[in-house]
Amino acid sequence: MSEPQTPQTEQGTQTTLPQQSGNWWFVAYRRFSIVGVALAIMVAFWIGLNMLATGALHQFAGNDVPTWAVLLASSGPLYLVAMPLSMLVFTRVPAISTRQFAMKPGEFIPLFIICIPVMYLGNIIGMVLSADITDGQATNRINDLVLGGNEWVNALFVGLLAPICEEWLFRKQIISRLRRYGEKTAIVFSALAFALFHMNLFQFFYAFGLGLIFGYVYTRTSRLRYSVLMHMLINLNGSVLAPLMLKQIDPRILSGTISEAEIMSMVQGGSGMRGLSIMMLYGMVMLGLLIAGIVLLIVKRRNWEFYLAPEELPTGLKVRTTYGNPGVVIYILLTVGLTIWMLLA
Repeated sequence: MSEPQTPQTEQGTQTTLPQQSGNWWFVAYRRFSIVGVALAIMVAFWIGLNMLATGALHQFAGNDVPTWAVLLASSGPLYLVAMPLSMLVFTRVPAISTRQFAMKPGEFIPLFIICIPVMYLGNIIGMVLSADITDGQATNRINDLVLGGNEWVNALFVGLLAPICEEWLFRKQIISRLRRYGEKTAIVFSALAFALFHMNLFQFFYAFGLGLIFGYVYTRTSRLRYSVLMHMLINLNGSVLAPLMLKQIDPRILSGTISEAEIMSMVQGGSGMRGLSIMMLYGMVMLGLLIAGIVLLIVKRRNWEFYLAPEELPTGLKVRTTYGNPGVVIYILLTVGLTIWMLLA
C-alpha cells in the first residue's frame, strides 16, 4: 500500500472512464438489483434452513442443545447452501480485476486500532437503541450464545469460519462487482449489506462501522487476507478472549451482589485477586487501544484515499441507483423485518 493505489487492471494499466452509452445507467441499476436479489436469496434460504435445523435439534435433544450444535445449525446452511446458491445470481454481474497491493504492518496496525473505537461506539449505540425500543427487555442473543459456549467452538465458528466466509462474500464478491460505479459507493453498500445481514440491532452499528474499514482495506489492496485478519482478530477478542477474561473473576463482582466483607476477605486472603488483576490488565489494554484508535481516526482522517472509478455514478443518481432498485429494496425490507422480529421475539 505504499505505492499509489489507483484502480488498475491486471496488466497494470490505469482504468479510464468509458464513453457512457444511452443505457449505461439502466445497466448499473440492474446490476445493483441483481446483487440485492442474490443477498435476499441467501438470507431467505439461510433463515429457512436454520429454522428447520434448529427445530430438528430441539425435537431430538429438547432444550438441552449444546452450543456447537446451535452454531452448526446456523453456519452449516449458510456456508454450504445459502452462500453457494447466492453465487448463482452474483455471477450475473461481472467482476472487474484490479491490481493487488501489499499492506505493510505500519499501515495495517493503525487501521486495526481504529476498529476498536468504531466497534465500541457502534456497540453502545446498538445497546441503547435496543434497550429504548424494548424498554430494556431485549437481550443480545449472540452474546448470550458466546458467553455460554466453549472457547474452542467459538474460535472455530465465530473467530475463523465467519470472518473468512463473510469477507469473501461482502468484500470480494460485492466490491469487486460494484466498485466500477464508485469506490465509496461500493464500500458503503458492502458495509450496509453486511450490517443488515446480522439481523441484530445490537450488532448493526458496529458491523456497519467495521464494514466500512474492512471495505476500505479490501478496495485499497484488492487482497482479502487483510480484512479477513482484521475480522478474525475482532471476533476472537469478542468470542474467546473477553469471555476468558470474565471467567477469571467472581461473577458476583460484575453483578454487584457481592458484599464488602467478602471483597475485603478476598483482598486479604489473596483469593480471586489474580483473576481480578488479569481482568484489570485486559481492561487497561483495551482502554489504551480505544484512546489510540480515536487519536488515529482524527489524525489520519485526511489520509484515506479514494479514486475515480471507471463508471463513477453521478452524485444525483447514486442513492437511486444503489438503493432504489427492486432487488436491494427486497433485501432491506427482508432483513429489517427479521431484525425487528428477532428483537421483539
